[in-house]
Amino acid sequence: MDLEKAPPPRQEPEGCLVVAIRIPVRIVVLLLVVPVRMVWDALVVAGRVLWDAVLRPLGRALFVWPFIALWRYVLVPLGRGLGWLGNVLVVVPLVWLYRYVLTPLGHACAWVGRGMAAGLVWLHARVLAPFGRAVMWVLRGIGAVLAAAGLGVLGALAWLGRYLFVVPAVWLYTWILAPVGRALAWTVQAVATGIGVGLYWILRVLFVLPAVGLWRWVLAPVGRVLAVVGREIGDAVGHAWRIAGHVSRAVGRFLGTLFRWIFVEPVRWVYRTVLTPVGHVVRDVVLRPAAEAARAVGRATRQALASVRESARQARADMRRMLFGEPKQREVVARREPPGRETRTLGSSTTALTKD
Repeated sequence: MDLEKAPPPRQEPEGCLVVAIRIPVRIVVLLLVVPVRMVWDALVVAGRVLWDAVLRPLGRALFVWPFIALWRYVLVPLGRGLGWLGNVLVVVPLVWLYRYVLTPLGHACAWVGRGMAAGLVWLHARVLAPFGRAVMWVLRGIGAVLAAAGLGVLGALAWLGRYLFVVPAVWLYTWILAPVGRALAWTVQAVATGIGVGLYWILRVLFVLPAVGLWRWVLAPVGRVLAVVGREIGDAVGHAWRIAGHVSRAVGRFLGTLFRWIFVEPVRWVYRTVLTPVGHVVRDVVLRPAAEAARAVGRATRQALASVRESARQARADMRRMLFGEPKQREVVARREPPGRETRTLGSSTTALTKD
């Protein structure tokens, strides 16, 4: 493992043109980018606040919760009802039809099919197969005769075609057409080579050399200058954007601190120093005595109402006794059940002879 640090990347030397362009470009770009970055940061903050405080709750209230309510209270019960209705109207009749109609019919068709298949197998084994073997034996004999005759005819035609067409055509190609073609090809190649060389030098002199000179002495230097300017503008925009970010952050922190010291801290001080003691005083001096008085009034009122209800109950009982007399006392009936056994002690006995 190599513990030595890797050497830093080698930087190419910069010319005076690059240094002369860099500083003015960075100054101009910084002056243009800082307001844009501050406006962008302000729009981002406003957009986040608007999204968190307005758009997201509004979107939930307008789209999410209605769809959830529609799904939960309309579509799900409707789907369950349709599923039950489909089960009753479609599935149950289809199951009954399959079980009590199609299954017996299929068994009957299968039994008929097995009988027909057995008949066809017997017909093939006893009738069609022997007849087919006899026909094939006859056809093989006829085919052998026709094949022998065809081979003889084809051999004769091949021999005639070879000596009437192939041999003369090969001689004509070898001794006449091939030499003439080679001569024509050499002539065309020589003419094409001369024309190509001439066109090459004409195009080189008229187009290639001017284009090379234009590229080498005009376009390449201008391109290098434009590349340097573009690279410096890009670097300046990135550098200015980062600086503008720091400036915008500092301005935002300053405005936040200013808002806190102007609004938040006074309100906090007023709440802590003025409103809280006043609230404690109001609670201890006004609210608690008022609550105690209210509870005392409630207790007195409840006691008065209870005494009034008791007095009314006694008055109704006295009125009932004056009008109807005393209510009959319930007669005491002797209990038939024997009384409970007394507690057994050392001086008592449970037998009839030893009882006192």
